[in-house]
Amino acid sequence: MKIPGGATLRTVLFIMCALLSASGTRLSAADASGKLLGAYFEEWSIYGADYNIANVQSSGAACKLTHLLYAFANVSSNQCAIADSWADYQDPNLPSVDGSPYTGPLYGNFAAILQLKSLHPDLKVLISIGGASPSNSAAFAIAAASAKTRQQLAGSCLNMFITGNIAPGISAAGLFDGIDLDWEFPAAADKKNFTALVEEFRAQLDTLGTKNGKHYLLTIAAPAGSQNYSNMELGKVAAQLDLLNMETYDYHGTWETTTNNAAPLFPSPRDPSEPENFNIESTIAAYLQAGVPASKMLLGIPFYGYGWKGVPSTNNGLYQSSTGPAPAPAGDSLATDGVATFRTLETLPGFTHYRDYFSLSDFIYSPTEQIFWSYDDPGSIAYKMAYVKLRAGGLAGAFGWALKDDDAHATLINAMAAGLDISSH
Repeated sequence: MKIPGGATLRTVLFIMCALLSASGTRLSAADASGKLLGAYFEEWSIYGADYNIANVQSSGAACKLTHLLYAFANVSSNQCAIADSWADYQDPNLPSVDGSPYTGPLYGNFAAILQLKSLHPDLKVLISIGGASPSNSAAFAIAAASAKTRQQLAGSCLNMFITGNIAPGISAAGLFDGIDLDWEFPAAADKKNFTALVEEFRAQLDTLGTKNGKHYLLTIAAPAGSQNYSNMELGKVAAQLDLLNMETYDYHGTWETTTNNAAPLFPSPRDPSEPENFNIESTIAAYLQAGVPASKMLLGIPFYGYGWKGVPSTNNGLYQSSTGPAPAPAGDSLATDGVATFRTLETLPGFTHYRDYFSLSDFIYSPTEQIFWSYDDPGSIAYKMAYVKLRAGGLAGAFGWALKDDDAHATLINAMAAGLDISSH
């Protein structure tokens, strides 16, 4: 992509980040005023990862976030449904966020979020509905198929999460400031139905907002791949939304046998796959072409990485054949071969860090173990945040998936905040 003066955006980002790194300074707040920083909190993170809402506060992440997205609620029989009642509102033993005890009848993550909001009154919290489960995808398709069922689903979700009628005897008014629709993903037959569903949510949120004197947010999880976003009327959908959470990651992973960068910013001429289609720039360009304003897009950053084993040392393991997913690192909370959290990868012993300057991506490789990991670290994030500032006059900001995968010091959140000139608040 060219910008005025004949230089490529990639070159500008490289020079800008190098100068900022060398000087130890950053762009002034005026250069990126109003940028947004969001992150997803997974309800199940309180289990294996032992990551709680209290950790969002103690790590310092809450001081940098403008938006917190709580994943997930389910869709079932044209209704919103609680996915995990124990985690959401029943567990009385979660650590306090502000030091005061939970008094009930509301407990769990929802009570903790209310404490977090009392400390950060400007923080916007959204309930994310859906997720990657096939059952939710099927339920979305059914609910979106008629005006009646669209009205039922939207009304149910607003009653439960915006009005706050969580369960019999359990209310949480003011808990959520909006709704994030995470339908993964509409099929071709759902294209117009998805638009109509988003319009129904927008209409009901606006009606309730007029009554309450408040604007309620509506966002979606926006897919990175053309095979998915081609099934959406992007311009029409974006007109109803406050923000699109761009899932600009998982371009490559261990479902492929050749190593690659999982979330490349730009295509690389050395990439043996289809580099022109599998990178962040191609996704953003397609959305812009479809009429989605840059000012509504949040760039997604993965807080996890993908790893391969049996990788030869040529090119430090990048674009090489493998024998399969790397074994899960000991102690990693994901406990899954081929994927690991940043908090594990940043200190993985025996690995050397490298950067691919074509795609502006980072990776680590061990010739002894013949293992390759692709992931985002503060270095690659610096390029991506600079991209957020420069692309098409500036994207709205960025978000991370997911908070539990960052380290105890919120290193990735802090890197994103620094790149967007967001100070503590």
